[in-house]
Amino acid sequence: MIPSVNDMGDDTHGLLKYLYGPGKAEEHIDPHLVAAWDSLAPDPGRNPDRKAALRALQILLDQPVMALPETERPAEHVWHLSVRAAPEDPILTDAQWADIARRMVSATGIAPEGDGAACRWAAVRHADDHIHIVATVVRHDGRQARIRRDGARAQAEARKIELDYDLRRVNTGDGTAAKRPSSAERHKANRQGKERTTREELRETVRRAAAGVASEEEFFDRLAAAGLLVDTRAAPSGDLLGYKVALSDDRNEDQEPIYYSGSTLAADLSLPRIRERWVNNASEPGQEAATDRSSGSDRISPSDARRQAATASWQAVLVIDQGEDGQISGLIAAGGEVLDALAKTSALNTRRELRDAAFVFERATRSHIRAERQHARNLRKAARDLVRGGPALGRVEDGATTAMLIDMVFFLVTATAQWHAMKGHAQQAAAARQAAEHLRAAYQAAAPMYLGVMRDRGRRMSLPLQRKQTAYLRRAVPELAEQVLAEPGWYALASTLADVERAGHDPAALLAEAAERRELGTADSISDVLVWRLRRMADLPADASATRPTQEKHTTAPSHHGKTRTATPSRRPGPGADGTREHRR
Repeated sequence: MIPSVNDMGDDTHGLLKYLYGPGKAEEHIDPHLVAAWDSLAPDPGRNPDRKAALRALQILLDQPVMALPETERPAEHVWHLSVRAAPEDPILTDAQWADIARRMVSATGIAPEGDGAACRWAAVRHADDHIHIVATVVRHDGRQARIRRDGARAQAEARKIELDYDLRRVNTGDGTAAKRPSSAERHKANRQGKERTTREELRETVRRAAAGVASEEEFFDRLAAAGLLVDTRAAPSGDLLGYKVALSDDRNEDQEPIYYSGSTLAADLSLPRIRERWVNNASEPGQEAATDRSSGSDRISPSDARRQAATASWQAVLVIDQGEDGQISGLIAAGGEVLDALAKTSALNTRRELRDAAFVFERATRSHIRAERQHARNLRKAARDLVRGGPALGRVEDGATTAMLIDMVFFLVTATAQWHAMKGHAQQAAAARQAAEHLRAAYQAAAPMYLGVMRDRGRRMSLPLQRKQTAYLRRAVPELAEQVLAEPGWYALASTLADVERAGHDPAALLAEAAERRELGTADSISDVLVWRLRRMADLPADASATRPTQEKHTTAPSHHGKTRTATPSRRPGPGADGTREHRR
């Protein structure tokens, strides 16, 4: 159940007229009173002369306000609360909504239970799933109601109502969520046949445009390239103070674009907050932006961008497990940028799920813990490189590295969910878990054809070579060996272990390192996860068809330049710059 306190107003009659009217798209069905401060209050919805009854209800509600001397009347005296049930909740009766209305006005301070001098109020129902409560904030004794923190108190009462009525439990908010679309915005989207409101569409587009940006110029170029109308606000000195955006086809009655400022889309999309993303991220101010405007020598392939993003995402997972709160918050925010960039450059088979994952994960990127963004340079650079590298255009290696990256980002998102849950951030944890499910679906769409190649190669290996890989598995992860051997993906892992050995590594040592990096309980297939970790750590092509079929005896391995090199003695990778043991080429 979601209560929403609207802005205070000064026109009781105008609000009642809207609530009892047909709505902006004839969406108001049978508007009627379900409860009020007085059981004898007139109900315009049940009166043949609706106009007269509407005026009578307004006069009665306003009487305590009008009784004050004109100089003492508050400029804005109309309080408005909407209370909406979840789509999966049962349809409540009028009596049940009346009880909910009384509990809400009591909890918020409008009409505390047993207070004979409380404010006047009325609850109107014009749809199955919600009511509107209208009140005037002047009490019968002439004092104003104490409604400070009315939104928080309404939310707290809603949690109790959910328990009492066995409704869907909504996670407690912390005030960091972006502003929800209004009912008028939702109805407008429905009329236009759109899945999302203009506010949501703009928020998603601006967030994608901000993913990995290194300068204001690049940010506004991306907004324009996305087809948005952009209007900036500058100080007399010429310095930019803010911006607002609009969809080209979203216009008012005068056919003028309807603009939304960045800060009204989300607090972290204001210009000052977006600037924080690139401050101190480049080794020298403007270095990344200057590089991006060069002649093209800095171009990066989609597959290379995805491999680098996979490495950065995995390193972030390790920090989330043990880092400081501000550092972790910065990494989560940057992880959202990687997900936005991946969704922006995704292929058709994963586009919908990745877009939905990025859309819901943005809630997990905002909390009251201030993000220390200087610790997230690698992730932000990865997001930027994904955008610069562009979409995967059907090339096999691009698709395989996409599957690898989705796998790594899945663990970043699940680590985020666990961290938020540990901190008591219920809405953020729920959003991260929801994003993980979309990523799981995207992975299932992206990975099978590439894992299938590896499985076929593993099945074709000779029995002695299969036994050799099984021995590596039992030596590296004895506690997981039987489970992995029973998985369909074991043959892909066996094939990858053979490729790891051909590349000059100790398969058992690298496999043990891949398995110990983080728990594998959230994975559908442990063998699949280990495949992608090993191929990334050993710098193997994500596309196994790019490697030579495994033979039992070999002395050389192909380099990335098409030449061959002698296989070097196996060695365990040394510690990386971030304190983890990361393989170096």
